[in-house]
Amino acid sequence: MLSWAITFLIIAIVAAVLGFGGIAGAATGIAKILFIVFLVLFVASFIFGRRRG
Repeated sequence: MLSWAITFLIIAIVAAVLGFGGIAGAATGIAKILFIVFLVLFVASFIFGRRRG
């Protein structure tokens, strides 16, 4: 999940440098959503993993 977020962030940076504002904005939005989902899943697995073991 984190690798996809980083991939979309790199796509957004490259698109912004080349002047594609719409694509850069969309890729940035996707990267933010994926990063938030990654953080939620990471925290949930950390909390529930501690309870079992």
